[in-house]
Amino acid sequence: MLKMRELIEQTGEAKSTILYYVKEQLLPTPKKPKPNVHLYDESCVSIIKFIKYLQSLNYTISDIKDIFKAAPVNKDPSFLMMAKALEIATVTKGAKLLSKEEFLKKAEISSQELELYLKKGYIIDREKGFGAHEVEIAKIVKSAIELGLEESLLDNYVKSARKIAKRENAAWAKVFSNTLQDTIKEYELLFDLMLKFKPYIYNSYTIKEYYNAKGKKR
Repeated sequence: MLKMRELIEQTGEAKSTILYYVKEQLLPTPKKPKPNVHLYDESCVSIIKFIKYLQSLNYTISDIKDIFKAAPVNKDPSFLMMAKALEIATVTKGAKLLSKEEFLKKAEISSQELELYLKKGYIIDREKGFGAHEVEIAKIVKSAIELGLEESLLDNYVKSARKIAKRENAAWAKVFSNTLQDTIKEYELLFDLMLKFKPYIYNSYTIKEYYNAKGKKR
């Protein structure tokens, strides 16, 4: 167990911030063996550092609360935390969910076009509605189809994404089935792979292929 002073020293976080995290239930409530003596679980050090890490990825405290609610970091680890984080980042972040009618109007597509996009897997069906980010995606899809890129690119993106998704879930299910000595480090690696490495490697190979096709050196 750690006193507040020790927790501040090990995390570099301010007392007021730590108390705020406790209030928002991001940290476990400290034990109070004596009046004016608050003892924090040692896991608080890793959790605070993880909160800072998520903030570096532009997640707000509200976002982090939703992520922790889906999969508490100090309990059974799972891929669910990553799924919730991706949902927030790519679907719901920064705006309320839209009804089907609102979505069609903002995306400037017909109901028939939406049905095609859902069937093809270009847009993922959401029970609660569509996010503002999906409005942007729908406009991109419409433009791509108008340029004849439906089969050559869009369908292949979906096919590749489905294949990768299955491998990702299987790989991380195996990792999280083991007893982890430091769950936070596993989560950070998971976030780094999904949000940083994956887009880097995909786009880097696109650039590389362009130069190869042109016979140019980078």
